[in-house]
Amino acid sequence: MSDLKILKSKKNVEKFWYAIYVRSKGEKKVLVELEYLGIEAYLPLITRLKQWSDRKKKVEEPLFRSYVFVHIHEAQFFTVKSVPGVVKYISFEGKPAIIPDQQIEAIHYFLNEQDEQEDIDSEKLEEGQLVRIKQGPMAGLIGRMIHYKNRYRLLVQIEAVGQVLSLNIPRSKVEPVAQNTAD
Repeated sequence: MSDLKILKSKKNVEKFWYAIYVRSKGEKKVLVELEYLGIEAYLPLITRLKQWSDRKKKVEEPLFRSYVFVHIHEAQFFTVKSVPGVVKYISFEGKPAIIPDQQIEAIHYFLNEQDEQEDIDSEKLEEGQLVRIKQGPMAGLIGRMIHYKNRYRLLVQIEAVGQVLSLNIPRSKVEPVAQNTAD
């Protein structure tokens, strides 16, 4: 009987990543509230150059609009849900979807990765061509090359969130995927 209690208490202590859906433009406020409550949260931000009629300015925006990631155990579910601005957990079959640690690490990696020199001897890829990521936390994922501008930009589906993520990836980290011509 005591072994069962220990097992249950370990289960409650184990933390997993979840995505929460928040009100539009409320990501940063929710992040501050979660941190105030001592809840580990992650809001991936990217810097974009915004153009107004009178000026240009670099602005930090959420990579995934209306989503914040939380690293919690079961006992914190309702605490997160009660934070002002939180709408719901992203669910799969009625249960909050667990996001693998590798996907969170991959987002960190690509947001913080420095550009590398292109390999000028590499095979030229065409826009629309399927490519596979060869290195890093997203190794093995397949995306579609959508644009070339000193580096390749791939569309990668982050399944737990259900959104497409555009990543700038050096040519040296991707390889063409042989497409089946027997279709």
